[in-house]
Amino acid sequence: MTVQVRVKRLNPDAKIPKAAKKGDAAFDLHSMINYEIKPGERYAVPTGIAVEIPSGYEGEVRPRSGLALKDGITILNSPGTIDSGYRGEVKTIMINHGEKTFHITKGMRISQLAIRPVPEVTFIEVDDLSDSDRGSEGFGSTGR
Repeated sequence: MTVQVRVKRLNPDAKIPKAAKKGDAAFDLHSMINYEIKPGERYAVPTGIAVEIPSGYEGEVRPRSGLALKDGITILNSPGTIDSGYRGEVKTIMINHGEKTFHITKGMRISQLAIRPVPEVTFIEVDDLSDSDRGSEGFGSTGR
């Protein structure tokens, strides 16, 4: 099944998202600016595009594994959610966990956009929940 996502360039230099290789699960997003992100700093990097994601889907802005491994650069709210009703500029909230200033250059691949289905959900208030093996055991309950 093909999902069509309409893309609007907000800047003539903006790049339309595309997969690096056939069959990739996500599509590269590119920076519209040059920026130096210092260690510990976070910054919303503009991509110069807006998207129209169909109802019943969401966009997930995800980090690029190479930037994370090599430079300690990742996305602060990973994955960042783009709701189907949002029509503003797509930005990537980046953070530098590395030890050196990282140079973002205009046109650089900074993150990835995945399009995922979103089920229609109804919440039903109840007095009790069914039992499970885990129960209310939470953080760290299965070991490290």
